Amino acid sequence: MRSRYLRPMTPEDIRFSVAPMMDWTDRHCRFFHRILSRRTRLYTEMVTTGAVIHGPRERLLGFSPEEHPVAVQLGGSEPRDLAKAAGICAERGYSEINLNVGCPSDRVQDGRFGACLMREPALVGDCVAAMKAAVAVPVTVKCRIGVDEQDAEEALDAIADAVVRAGTDALFVHARKAWLEGLSPKQNRDVPPLDYKRVYRLKQARPDLPIAVNGGVKTIEEAKTHLSEVDGVMMGRAAYQNPELLLRADPELFGEAAPVADAFEALEAFEPYVAARLAEGVRLSQMTRHILGLFAGRPGARAYRRHLATEAVISGAGLRTLRAAVDHVRRPSAPLEAAA
Repeated sequence: MRSRYLRPMTPEDIRFSVAPMMDWTDRHCRFFHRILSRRTRLYTEMVTTGAVIHGPRERLLGFSPEEHPVAVQLGGSEPRDLAKAAGICAERGYSEINLNVGCPSDRVQDGRFGACLMREPALVGDCVAAMKAAVAVPVTVKCRIGVDEQDAEEALDAIADAVVRAGTDALFVHARKAWLEGLSPKQNRDVPPLDYKRVYRLKQARPDLPIAVNGGVKTIEEAKTHLSEVDGVMMGRAAYQNPELLLRADPELFGEAAPVADAFEALEAFEPYVAARLAEGVRLSQMTRHILGLFAGRPGARAYRRHLATEAVISGAGLRTLRAAVDHVRRPSAPLEAAA
């Protein structure tokens, strides 16, 4: 299906989003997040161009229409392949194509893409230009402020200059360097210091370019602070590990009512999706692993997590297992006891 999202991207489109996260933001995760927020922009895990072009597309790229607005993140460095992969993704209905210029894993270093591309701004520009020529949906870039010994002022300016010339629709900046030598991918999420002011300076220098900041954002309050300086905020692990905070996104960041009242109502709305996927042969644990962070700090939360962790993995587990887990949690109207 061809994407319905063919209008130009605006700063409002990137105001708040959940970051693409490997092994986390799959279609089941995204469907549940969409129940919590209509306006938050959602992203796939990174998919390489080779996988898109030659791999099982439905498994890699399949999504539910209810997930919109949903974007796909591509990994690659060959403009021709990226253009072809972008075209495939646009035909499948994605509302945005995002190029990964920030992932520091060994896999991307071996393949000369991800954060390695911070060293090759001209190539990044060529990649963006090729994708822009191939699709009508917005093409965006997610990068770091630099890698290794690069000067963050020069490195980020060079990438921004290249992608703006190529016609990028927005730039998402993880506000810390990636250290490709000496740090693991996990350490790269926390060890290099955050430098939000560097991203703010980029926005001041390029007021017409939609820019979102990413990295270390843990609360809606922090998101609001960033939004006084840039156009958007991309939240990663905090949104995944505590998905209930997405219930605040629509009312506090977009001035609209939340789609559901609370996590209990969200899980009730999730049930038809779960039932449909179970009928297709998806295991319950593949879906419930994304909702383990619900009810944090609430009486019964620990028992809820334990029940799902031990019972959802059993062959044949279904909605009764999910409901039994939820039954461990004290409803808001009931008297509060000590937190589990």
